[in-house]
Amino acid sequence: MNYQETLDYMFSQLPMFQRIGSAAYKDNLDNTIAICELLDHPENKFRSIHIAGTNGKGSTSHMIASILQDAGYRVGLYTSPHLKDFRERIKINGEMISESFVIDFIERYKDDFEKIQPSFFEMTVGLAFDYFSKSNIDIAVIEVGLGGRLDSTNVITPEVSVITNISFDHTALLGNTLEKIATEKAGIIKKNVPVVVGETHPETKTVFENISSLNKTNIVFADQELKATNIRYSPSLTMDIHMNGTYKFKDLESGLSGQYQEKNIKTVIAAVELLRQKDFIIREENVRRGIKHVVKNTGLLGRWQILSNTPLTIADTGHNEAGIKEVLEQISKTTHDHLHFVIGMVNDKDITTILKMLPKNAAYYFCKANIPRALPAQELKQKAEKEGLHGELFLTVKDALSAAQLNAGINDLVFVGGSTFTVAEVV
Repeated sequence: MNYQETLDYMFSQLPMFQRIGSAAYKDNLDNTIAICELLDHPENKFRSIHIAGTNGKGSTSHMIASILQDAGYRVGLYTSPHLKDFRERIKINGEMISESFVIDFIERYKDDFEKIQPSFFEMTVGLAFDYFSKSNIDIAVIEVGLGGRLDSTNVITPEVSVITNISFDHTALLGNTLEKIATEKAGIIKKNVPVVVGETHPETKTVFENISSLNKTNIVFADQELKATNIRYSPSLTMDIHMNGTYKFKDLESGLSGQYQEKNIKTVIAAVELLRQKDFIIREENVRRGIKHVVKNTGLLGRWQILSNTPLTIADTGHNEAGIKEVLEQISKTTHDHLHFVIGMVNDKDITTILKMLPKNAAYYFCKANIPRALPAQELKQKAEKEGLHGELFLTVKDALSAAQLNAGINDLVFVGGSTFTVAEVV
């Protein structure tokens, strides 16, 4: 098989959550364990950091990888989903896994996979771990795909565990209360492995404390120990960081400009402090450069990403209630006359709740990303109109964006969002 045929096999032969939704979710780690045994347990052959959370885990993963890379380490990075190219999921020092490695891996183990019948995600985790174990990395930053306790990545024993935050997402699989969701995310906490929790909430704090206590491990709530002050958004996101009441960083500049990155940056710095205690040599300048140059170092896309300045066109992958709330706050702080909102969503989200949050005075451009899980644009338009949101229907995301940019005045704002897959088609 060539590379495209290999991808076609991976995408079509095996269930994949990002395409078909909950049917791809497994309620145990049996297949992942079987794959690890087949591959001679690559998960035990490299050091790692494990990152879970409802929002921010992608940005947090990339910033930590960027800092470690700047500090001179050879860093593996495993994230999901990809936006443009499957190989975005598996990188070393910002370089994507080679097409030939993907082809060879599938060809070598295809017959075994037919017996194990892993999901797309389980197989991809095996590919990543095999690649990292054979590539002489110093450490891998591993982002959880979904949940934590039963996620395929949860076979590693990391140096540090990170849980960015807890909000409502994938409630059919993870539970319909914050406590239940937190319990699933806390499943990545391991015995004697310190954990950072990015945001403190009354409903979830006790869950994390209890599970950390059972595992005899130290827990740090990043927003309790670190404070951001003097926050500026122009021309880039810049802030001062205080740790336990003393200055840690002055004029710390972020390469990611979304206002929500302030929370992620505090989580990242707390995790770096724990890594330092684990014998990693990470200096202040590594943190500064790593956060500032995260996009250049890792190739991260879709986080408050400016696509055009005339008219100002921005895309962001925020797609659940908490993520959309952050996006809308940032939109409100971005100077513009009129908002043009290109929107496509997937059919397993709490769509009505999100639509109720959106501004009624914007012009909407309803569209459908090219994946099976995407909500038909006509259905999205009908649901939106019930919430007082009005606009036009388009066959593709690119058609919707073109129309929005054509209609926008010189001082208007065009925003693209609603789902990761809508953003993926325009970045």
